[in-house]
Amino acid sequence: METTQKKSASFKGIKSAGWVIVICLIVAVLIYLFVFGNPSNFMNNDPNNHPLPGNFLGTIYKGGFIVPVIQTLLLTVIALSIERYIAIGAAFGKGPLAKFVANIKSALSAGDMKKAQEICDKQRGSVANVVNATLKKYAEMENDTNLSKDQKLLAIQKELEEATALELPMMEQNLPIIGTITTLGTLMGLLGTVIGMIRSFAALAAGGSADSMALSQGISEALINTAFGILTGALAVISYNYYTNKIDKLTYSLDEVGFSIVQTFAATHK
Repeated sequence: METTQKKSASFKGIKSAGWVIVICLIVAVLIYLFVFGNPSNFMNNDPNNHPLPGNFLGTIYKGGFIVPVIQTLLLTVIALSIERYIAIGAAFGKGPLAKFVANIKSALSAGDMKKAQEICDKQRGSVANVVNATLKKYAEMENDTNLSKDQKLLAIQKELEEATALELPMMEQNLPIIGTITTLGTLMGLLGTVIGMIRSFAALAAGGSADSMALSQGISEALINTAFGILTGALAVISYNYYTNKIDKLTYSLDEVGFSIVQTFAATHK
């Protein structure tokens, strides 16, 4: 019961990322309208005019309706990256994972299952949960007189795989969304660039100085959206690869400890 309570108390992450995206969209639109679109950023306090010289916020506003879309993607990446940092950090447990693995292997080598159990209770997290479940199966197989050694080893291995399968989805959730934004952010930036260039060429085709504002707005829209799209895609790629690598390390540690448990049982039982 104590182990179950500890496991349920750990942070499992946000299951419904849709709400995160909706909230980020609302925040992005508000920032676009009331921060970037603040009249004080423009000549004559009119957002329809040119931005004040050197005013970056007004220049971003001229990027057009694609800006809040890309901002939504950017804010989503930031929010989900923070969420994954907390969730995967909780999955690793309280202490360094390498030290935990070494301590478990040392306890197993000494045949001290009670100490291994105590190490798991102290560490907590997904790795400790998986090891804990496997150690319980280990103790259960020790008291079983009906199964052969091979069957017991298979049962321990199966318990390890099932416990791992229960923990991994929690660690990987929301990562596919970040992975999608790696491409989507760049594509939205490209879309904004194309729209801005179309507007620029339309202003050139019309000719005359009266269309200079439309020309500059089209160029601003193209460049701003390109910059935002690249930034969003870059952050998403960094975040996705970072957390994927963290999960790979955790999975490797699970495999290492699981192999040690199975090998210990094989070596100490006939």
